[in-house]
Amino acid sequence: MDLIAHFSSARSAVSMPAGAVLFAEGDPGAHMYVLLEGQADICVGEEVVENAVPPALLGEMALVDSQVRSATVVLRTPCRLVSIDSRQFDLLVRESPEFARQVMTVMARRLRVANESLRQAIAEVSAHGKKPR
Repeated sequence: MDLIAHFSSARSAVSMPAGAVLFAEGDPGAHMYVLLEGQADICVGEEVVENAVPPALLGEMALVDSQVRSATVVLRTPCRLVSIDSRQFDLLVRESPEFARQVMTVMARRLRVANESLRQAIAEVSAHGKKPR
């Protein structure tokens, strides 16, 4: 599914300035976003874990599992985005299985990246933490 083509003429698209915080870690997550134009940093704690570019999905995890936001998104450049609430999300999933697959693909890719980061952190701790006896 071409997200930019699908959402480019959406009446709900909004423009936001560089530096704006789209949402913060710990916030409730009633919406997800499709990034149509611009760049955004996805941060966990103080660390940028991804630089999102169109047609990135942002905030999908909190919408899917009804939990608080697990990351903060700060707009790196002026951005144009479409907000999707849970009702719209459910409709998109029913009408377009490709959309559902795309959301799952994004979540799987982000989980794989997190797993690799964890693997590297464990390896670093193990290499530095072992003391000769």
